[in-house]
Amino acid sequence: METIDKIPITKIQRATKIVQTGAKVGVNYLKYYGNKITKNESDAKNILNESNADDIYDGLKKLKGSALKVAQMLSMEKSIMPAAYVEKFSLSQFSVPPLSPALVNKTFRKYFGKSPNELYDTFDAVSVNAASIGQVHKAEKNGQRLAVKIQYPGVADSISSDLALVKPIAIRMFNIKGKDSDKYFKEVEEKLIDETNYILEVAQSIEIANACKHINNIQFPTYYPELSTDRIITMEWMQGDHIGQFAKKNKDPEIANKIGQALWDFYMYQIHILRKVHADPHPGNFLVSKEQVLVALDFGCMKEVPDEFYYPYFVLAEKENLQNKKLFEEKLYELEILRKDDSPKELVFFKEMFYELLNLFTQPFHQEYFDFSNKEFFNNISKMGQEFAVKTELRKFNGNRGSKHFIYVNRTFFGLYNLMHEIKATKIKIKSSLPVKKIA
Repeated sequence: METIDKIPITKIQRATKIVQTGAKVGVNYLKYYGNKITKNESDAKNILNESNADDIYDGLKKLKGSALKVAQMLSMEKSIMPAAYVEKFSLSQFSVPPLSPALVNKTFRKYFGKSPNELYDTFDAVSVNAASIGQVHKAEKNGQRLAVKIQYPGVADSISSDLALVKPIAIRMFNIKGKDSDKYFKEVEEKLIDETNYILEVAQSIEIANACKHINNIQFPTYYPELSTDRIITMEWMQGDHIGQFAKKNKDPEIANKIGQALWDFYMYQIHILRKVHADPHPGNFLVSKEQVLVALDFGCMKEVPDEFYYPYFVLAEKENLQNKKLFEEKLYELEILRKDDSPKELVFFKEMFYELLNLFTQPFHQEYFDFSNKEFFNNISKMGQEFAVKTELRKFNGNRGSKHFIYVNRTFFGLYNLMHEIKATKIKIKSSLPVKKIA
């Protein structure tokens, strides 16, 4: 197995790696222009996407940290990202080269002053799971099987500089303009910093596990603060298949609905009752046990949902409210989708655009039960994303649309929808979990 003995940790080292990756992408585009002469446009574009996905992922996996986390986030956007990127970036969820045993031992000595074998009865120095910010090892202590998550060296210190390098690309890709654009980047930076604080993650994990333990068909690991630091977490080892593996093997629709309902109820309880949500719903963070029970892991990325965002967001999830033109416009202003300095053309364009978007995206909330295996629903989302990507008006108008809270709340729902679709949940009870009342 390929392992890593060192990670670029200085700003210069990481910037050099990103520049090298950018150069490879530039060469791929030159090849693309040549292929357009000898091949049809579709084949040439597919070759470009596959080459770029390979080279970008190869560069990011060596950097780890926030750079690789961005790839992980993009892999969840199956409705808008080319398939080549989704397939390659999905590896960042739980399959990247791990740290070498020597570097693992060095990390333990830095944070505990002891080697792993002095802390645990047994410790496997070979990682069983390596992702964007940390990797997981098996261990045992006092007869208890444990999972030990170790954060990659330098990850926490490189977040701000990594995002500074990515920022110009994001501004261009998403047409972000104006002096208030920093609020979006700040939101991402703050969440990534939270994810590197393992003391915070342990506290959040225990809090959510206690608050949600009443939900049917879901389990959480036990956490051990005394064997955890701000860069190492020790928790109970949970056995099961990652939810993607479960989806491939499972042929029983009743089990799919059982797991899907547990997943839906878990998220709705967090959002509507706790107003704080596990905002990282990718397959690597969920297992399905042999007893067909959902296991939720990794609470490093938690998003608080404040009232000023929660109420207008979920008021517009109700179909009758979407049809109320006055109310619809008021809530778009509250959500910062419409702006006081918008021109008449911008007002018309963005009201029409977001009506179309919300009318489609909120369809599950319009029904008592929803079939997440419905390919037409997901194809329509993908088609809409592609249509918006080529709208010339979006390039002309100010791209700063929406509250900063959209970033992680929308990420949560995109991820949740994709997980539900992947496991082929066909009959999920929706309406029972919507306590939204406030409108004025």
